[in-house]
Amino acid sequence: MRFPVVLHTDDGVRYGVTVPDLPGCFSAGDTFEEALDCVKEAIDLHLEGLVEQGEEVPVPHPIQEHQSNHDFADGIWALVDVDVSRFDGRAEKINITVPRRVLILIDAYAKAHGTTRSGFLVEAARRAMRGRG
Repeated sequence: MRFPVVLHTDDGVRYGVTVPDLPGCFSAGDTFEEALDCVKEAIDLHLEGLVEQGEEVPVPHPIQEHQSNHDFADGIWALVDVDVSRFDGRAEKINITVPRRVLILIDAYAKAHGTTRSGFLVEAARRAMRGRG
């Protein structure tokens, strides 16, 4: 899952990071790259806490939906990939019907992007449902 984050700096070297879709989730780093690495860990820990409290993993919103928030003015936007599969619960096998040609295209796309058919379909479903409650 790709979470938008906004980075702020006062000195152009050290960065604070906010995750708009996860209120209370913050991080920082002594460099831009370190800040992005640290925020991934912060997101993971934040999601772990949510799941332990019985809450769902929120679906991130597009950056454009956050940019109008004055709290993020002058921030630098980035997307960080976080593997949320460990919070999804036990995998379940399903049986679906897909046209053969579409299945061939799905398999080719998944292979070209280093994932599996199931992984691709789950991510496609997440993207389709993003922002819909």
